[in-house]
Amino acid sequence: MVSVERLYQHIWHDKKASGTLYTHLRRQGRKYRNRGASKDNRGIIKNRISIEQRPLEVEKRERFGDLEVDLIIGKNHEQAIVTINDRASGMLKMKKTPSKQAKVVQETITELLEDWVPYIFTMTSDNGKEFAEHQSVAEKSFIDYYFAHPYHSWERGANENLNGLIRQYIPKNTDFKTLSAQYIKEIETKLNNRPRKRLNFETPIFEMEKLLFNRKVAFMT
Repeated sequence: MVSVERLYQHIWHDKKASGTLYTHLRRQGRKYRNRGASKDNRGIIKNRISIEQRPLEVEKRERFGDLEVDLIIGKNHEQAIVTINDRASGMLKMKKTPSKQAKVVQETITELLEDWVPYIFTMTSDNGKEFAEHQSVAEKSFIDYYFAHPYHSWERGANENLNGLIRQYIPKNTDFKTLSAQYIKEIETKLNNRPRKRLNFETPIFEMEKLLFNRKVAFMT
């Protein structure tokens, strides 16, 4: 059997030779900033709490309610889609927002979390200025908010992978003005009902219900 690593090696060699095999990959060789980059020009967000202070329980992915949040940016950076995922179950919430302005993003996040408030604990984002209103999110949604290290996308790996799935429906350079709220909701529903390998091919909605049910049982005993 050919290993996954060997397949990727073949694909990258093909790309260097001007081949097109890589275009069939979900992630198509995304480039990340070097870990040693010294300058971060995205500004400094006040009162950030580092992911280093996040409870270790979050890493275990054994409970519902530890969330990650990000933005998918539309063509010409004119609009964005807020994506929120639960680390344990993979449950997704997403909504288009007319701009990346921090206050607008905060209002969108708060709206998306409204029916999850009784069940959530933490939220983690990157250091983009669009998350500058994190304290308002924390207060209104009764959640502890943390920031990953700059350019450490793997610290929010579940969200990165989920955004890759969303891109199957909304490719890069899509004009978000053409996307209806109904279409975005349809994508959310499809992904929440899509079996995942890391969930032993169960669906996110099944995993969420299982985690919440187990919690309720624990509360009763």
